[in-house]
Amino acid sequence: MKAHSAPADAVAEHHGTDLTRGLGAAEAADRLARHGPNRRVAPRRVTFGHVLADEITEPMMLLLVAVAVLYGVWGRPSDTVAIVVIIAAVVLVEVFAEFRAKSVIAALGRLTAPTAPVLRDGRVTSVPVEEIVPGDVVPLAAGARVPADVRLTETWGLRVDEAALTGEPVAAPKDAGRVLDADTGLGDRDNLAFAGTTVMAGRGHGVVVATGTATELGRITGLVLAAKPPRTALQQAMRELSAALATLAIGFSVLVPLIGVLTGQPWREMVLTGLTLAFATIPEELPIIISLVLGLGAYRLSRRRGLVRRLRAAETLGTVTVLATDKTGTLTENRMAVARTVPVGVGADELIALGATCTEAVAEPGGGWSGDPTDVAFLVAARERGLVLPGEPVQRFAFDPVRESMTVVIADGLVITTGSPESVLGRCRDADRPLLDRAERMAGQGLRVIAVATRRASGVPETADEAERDLVPAGLVGLTDPPRDGAAQAVAAVQRAGIRVLMVTGDHPASARALAARVGIGGADLLTGRELDRLDDDALATAVARTSLFARVTPENKLRLVEALQARGEVVAVTGDGVNDAPALARADVGVAMGASGTDVAREAADLVLADDDVSTLTRALREGRTLHDNLRKGVRYYLACKVGLVATAVTGVVAGPAIPFAPIHIVVLEMFMDIAGSATFAAEPAERDAMDRRPRDPAARFLDRPLVADLVAGGASLLVAVGGLYLVTGSQTVAFLGWLSGYLALAWVMRTERTPLLRAGLLSNRFLPVWTVVTALAAVAIMTVPVLREVLRLEPLTGPQWAATVLVPVVAVSWIEVRKLARARAAGAR
Repeated sequence: MKAHSAPADAVAEHHGTDLTRGLGAAEAADRLARHGPNRRVAPRRVTFGHVLADEITEPMMLLLVAVAVLYGVWGRPSDTVAIVVIIAAVVLVEVFAEFRAKSVIAALGRLTAPTAPVLRDGRVTSVPVEEIVPGDVVPLAAGARVPADVRLTETWGLRVDEAALTGEPVAAPKDAGRVLDADTGLGDRDNLAFAGTTVMAGRGHGVVVATGTATELGRITGLVLAAKPPRTALQQAMRELSAALATLAIGFSVLVPLIGVLTGQPWREMVLTGLTLAFATIPEELPIIISLVLGLGAYRLSRRRGLVRRLRAAETLGTVTVLATDKTGTLTENRMAVARTVPVGVGADELIALGATCTEAVAEPGGGWSGDPTDVAFLVAARERGLVLPGEPVQRFAFDPVRESMTVVIADGLVITTGSPESVLGRCRDADRPLLDRAERMAGQGLRVIAVATRRASGVPETADEAERDLVPAGLVGLTDPPRDGAAQAVAAVQRAGIRVLMVTGDHPASARALAARVGIGGADLLTGRELDRLDDDALATAVARTSLFARVTPENKLRLVEALQARGEVVAVTGDGVNDAPALARADVGVAMGASGTDVAREAADLVLADDDVSTLTRALREGRTLHDNLRKGVRYYLACKVGLVATAVTGVVAGPAIPFAPIHIVVLEMFMDIAGSATFAAEPAERDAMDRRPRDPAARFLDRPLVADLVAGGASLLVAVGGLYLVTGSQTVAFLGWLSGYLALAWVMRTERTPLLRAGLLSNRFLPVWTVVTALAAVAIMTVPVLREVLRLEPLTGPQWAATVLVPVVAVSWIEVRKLARARAAGAR
């Protein structure tokens, strides 16, 4: 059966669906098993085996295999066995780190998986889009993404944007009652709504006729493989850095053996040393570290009700300089209630009944409504007063943010319009200045003011402009929406972090001022959307620098504001919840959508979704973004400092000493320890105390800037002084090996924080590092006390003073970094 060429009830019967109750849970589960998940492309599964296969084919792994083969040809059998075991350990460490990073990112994808409402067992419930099956009854409302191909059964002013499927830029009107010819083209099937398209206005119901690859969009994309997620700017920069450092590392790995041979070292030993040094010094783990830190940071944020949809958001949050926030639902509770009525020519009850008729809210089985809080407030007020509504609308013109109004027409020709006082009263036959002044005073008291007007039409108007002319005022309704608990504190925290807060709202200017005063968004200047329209780009750039309040803005105004701020070099975060916010959310550096009240389109355009619609969650997200960036800097700084120290120590040993301080097998073992520390220690680091007490970092600044390079060189030099000095004095590779283990652990401790002294940060605030310190110490003791391990690693017993030197000298050598932080903290406290 072709769904568009059959009546709606026949299509429902064909699919075995009761339109009043939907499918039962058991039937839906059975159909899901038969038809499969509702997705067009099967996602790539992250398995340990796939990551392992990728890792063992990496050039660096092949390099280690070459070392093992040469050991077998030139060395002792025990050396070959040892190097193979260690290679296996190194591979498993790196595979585990990468598998963990990819698993976290995959988990984030599941957390942000879209859901959709369906009617099952007589109740509307929200289910993952992948679980929708043929025969499901789905409601559609403005802002929703159509989850599957749907034969419409009821429509009320429904218009759907089908550009993604047909290329038609104008939203298509839909009519459930039409039955079309079987050969009607895709773009003319106005009784169907297709998967992947967007509801722009109105509402409707329909029965699902196709899911997954069987949908029209699925047939187009079914052969397309899932694309890899794009790398963030930082990931790309780190890959380029890795390539550059790899070239230098290979140069040193050739230079060291060459110098060794020229100074009389055994050439076979030098070739093995060169190969292992190349393996140990090429920074191939940097992308893993970055993915792990980004992924874990985003996952931590998800546990605080902030769902990261794109990793670039986690990276960019730390650089946000301007937050442009909505008023309703973000700074306020979004719980509208009728607080005051000003009827004109009608009674107060009739005024509320008129407003309750002109809504787009959808009744729920439990007796409530879902939809815009303003619409719900009118309906609740009407029910509480026991009012009878004038009639059922036969025509609807959905709310238009440009007109700032919506209109319905009921069967007897009564036209009812609601919206902003300026818009609705401006369309009335006789302008009512006193009523506008009254609306101004109500808005100044923090009320959201809705104007209601009516007229009698001889027929059913076909356009909104025709319906909304020669209106007669029926009155004003004032709605309360109190500020959220903690909104003022959240705004203060963001401002303390050096982030400028703007309020951008469609509400009345007086309402915006009243709430801004209560939550601490300062500044006397306010611009309305109409005033913004009169500004050219240069004037707007000047205005956004000094204005913090914007009222009666349209989606176009909001987009221009974002672009004007970005043109000034600002990094902009924008909040929004409606379909018309999508352009600004997509254009912002970080788009933030409301999870509870937001539309599908807003959530899909955003980078971050606030599951609880609370600005306090956004404050926590900004803090997490700064922490994430700090941890990336710490991890990369420490990781590269260890690489610099290893290369410098090897070169110094060959040039100035009797031999290289490390045997090839030592280098491989040390690399295994450094991999674990670099990939896990700093990903687990908590926020520094001043994370939200300093200005945002400059987005134009290079990640590998002078301070970071200076710190990593200083750290590497400290290891060189400690380990190189120990080797030059003792001539013992065992002392150098154990000294390096002590030094790299001590360096990790002092590089945990950039500004906060270690004791103030808390020795146990990072739970991973103390554990790894103990594990490494026990491993060192085991290596030195178990004869077989000591022989395999070519180590020799140490005296008591030598043991003490391997611990104390590296710790003292790096302690100056901590002393410097203490001195800076005292100096800052004195100021």
